[in-house]
Amino acid sequence: MEALLTEALVRRRARLPAETSCFRWLDGELPGVTVDLFADVAVVSFYRVAAPDEARGLGEALLSTGAARSVYVKHRPREARRAANEAGSALAPTEPVAGDAVAELEVLEQGARFIIRPPNGLSVGLYLDARDARRWVRENARGRRVLNLFAYTCGFGVAARLGGAARAANVDVSRKVLEWGEANLARNGLAPERFDFITGDSFEWLARLAKKGEAFDLVVLDPPGFATTKRSRFTAARDYHQLVAAAERVVAPGGLLLSMCNVEALTGEAFEAQLSRGLGARRSRRVTAFGASAVDFQQPSALKCVAHELA
Repeated sequence: MEALLTEALVRRRARLPAETSCFRWLDGELPGVTVDLFADVAVVSFYRVAAPDEARGLGEALLSTGAARSVYVKHRPREARRAANEAGSALAPTEPVAGDAVAELEVLEQGARFIIRPPNGLSVGLYLDARDARRWVRENARGRRVLNLFAYTCGFGVAARLGGAARAANVDVSRKVLEWGEANLARNGLAPERFDFITGDSFEWLARLAKKGEAFDLVVLDPPGFATTKRSRFTAARDYHQLVAAAERVVAPGGLLLSMCNVEALTGEAFEAQLSRGLGARRSRRVTAFGASAVDFQQPSALKCVAHELA
């Protein structure tokens, strides 16, 4: 086991982008298991039933490599999708399975700083598979007005501001994660503008913004595969076209729309069909398409990212 862990660690670290201290350590080497490394804290995810002894054994093995001082475990069976942030639940124990407790730490991703909170339910602050998408936003944000929907801890908002965006507005239903996002901006020496951290349903805010005639030069769609609020229910495989149709109304002429989906069951072809249906009669040009980085993720990855330029 130690040889497998060390080989995977050395191989991935050698290919990482500069100034990056967070990456997927294991993805496919062990059945039904992934391991993410955030600086020196490992987060193990089980996509199958795992006995406590197995989790502890893997945690101790990860510590033995010297790369991690702490290991947290997340259990992600299919029914976990409705409990993505249930801190303290059996799915995401708040105490490490091995090593010292770490409430919070800072990581680097291509020079950007992000706060990670390992005990924070199933989602610890940064989705590593979207690294290349954040880089794309940063590279295309200069001078643009950016709208980051389903913002979570505002990774795309940080990328946009670091890339020189004229504005980066972040929308999420959770005030707690938006405050986390404000802290992420501050860690990067950026002054958070409180009016650009908008608490609410992304669909509702798209309708409000369109009604007010507001337009953005770059809109980022990174919804969860499944989400419910008091007034709406969203399933990406079925409803993504509705999200695109709502979003294109606030994309300025010549603006960019980045659409992302991490639902494995939704094929790339089906995803592209949803995007086409959502864009409808709006003239558009497909600019690029990519997934999670081959540096540390299995290929083809579940993540699908497609950017369009809209007329």
